[in-house]
Amino acid sequence: MSATQDSVRLSLRLLTTGRLIEREVDALMRAKFGSTIARFDFLSALDRHGALTLGEVSQFLLVSNGNVTQLRTRLSADGLIETEADATDRRVQRVRLTRQGESVFKQMAKAHAACVDALLRELTQADKQRLTQLLDGAKSSIRRKLTKGGAAP
Repeated sequence: MSATQDSVRLSLRLLTTGRLIEREVDALMRAKFGSTIARFDFLSALDRHGALTLGEVSQFLLVSNGNVTQLRTRLSADGLIETEADATDRRVQRVRLTRQGESVFKQMAKAHAACVDALLRELTQADKQRLTQLLDGAKSSIRRKLTKGGAAP
């Protein structure tokens, strides 16, 4: 098999594996919290990074600004996030978790971790660590390639 075929096969395995995990986590979020994985990801970005602009949320989640705007509207209506003016530039709006949002996110994060752990439980700890290391290297390589102008040969 050629190196190109190996790369394609690897990318398909990564996509399939990611989608399987994502589908299961989304089903969990819907069943247990009446939410979605997209809402969880939005809350997770705010939990990790603190108050963010919608553009920053969009960059962290790798989704369009339109998707982020819709999520913000719903999360705000549910009382999980709030909008505040930037401390240094009043024209800039930031979103952050409310206390209720922090509480809900902690519950969601705990359920998320348990779900992913159950899905990957058959892998040894050493395998998980090695796979994480390999994927970190692949992610860094891809980001460097994209920064230099894309993946076109």
